[in-house]
Amino acid sequence: MKQIQLSCPNEFSPLKEVILCEPTYMKIQDIINETQRRYHKENIDVDRAVEQHNKFHEILRENNITTHLLSPKNTFPEQVFTRDIGFTVGRTLFISDMKMPVRQGEEIELRNWLSARGMSYIDLVEDETEGGDVLVHGNTVYIGLSDRTTFEAVERIQSYLPDYNVIPLPIHEDILHLDCIFNIISDNEALIYREGLRGDDITRLSSQFDLIDVCREEQFTMGVNVLSIGNKKVISLPINKGVNKELRDRGFEVIEVEFDEIIKSGGSFRCCTLPLLRG
Repeated sequence: MKQIQLSCPNEFSPLKEVILCEPTYMKIQDIINETQRRYHKENIDVDRAVEQHNKFHEILRENNITTHLLSPKNTFPEQVFTRDIGFTVGRTLFISDMKMPVRQGEEIELRNWLSARGMSYIDLVEDETEGGDVLVHGNTVYIGLSDRTTFEAVERIQSYLPDYNVIPLPIHEDILHLDCIFNIISDNEALIYREGLRGDDITRLSSQFDLIDVCREEQFTMGVNVLSIGNKKVISLPINKGVNKELRDRGFEVIEVEFDEIIKSGGSFRCCTLPLLRG
């Protein structure tokens, strides 16, 4: 079996290898975020979710991205969101410690997949954390302090990354993850939903990035949670017309993919990918 390289220096350089999981058993089982609260009665059309995920998967392959698939298990209704169960910082892959009971055990599937390929990782079993709260920008790592990621987890991650500057960003209590309100899309540009962050942190981020504002409606439809695949290409939902126009006006190629069934559970393209290699 070919050894898989690990290297993720940022959120936007060309994506080479990524882990996905088909939404075969996707459903809103326990309401664990505000988006699910809106959609739990109608729940998930699994056939449509699988169809949309397959199209997304096809787009990745068309862009020469190697995709690895975890085996979906019927005990994990949110396994499609592979970003949360692990994250790669530079050449180090971390496995998250999932807080929510409905998601606990997904880590085991990732651990087994990595171990079968002889890949090393750091298992964050001590403190609650999820990869949706982690964004990498060179030697800086931004980590959202959310209901799912604790300050103790931030401190532990910093201890494993002595050459990095790990910056905690407290997020509003009704926001699921940092990548729902802040997403770095180039070396000097980032999408932001300002109401989800503190004023002093917005000031800090504005000194580092040209911040592109996302309105409340498009934040709810996961407008911030685009996936950058390199060379100023991003994958985005067609419903988020304001975000897509702004990105195109800035010279980005926006690949629109229907994902409205999957976002009912509170995650979009970034949430559904665990990058292993960028470069």
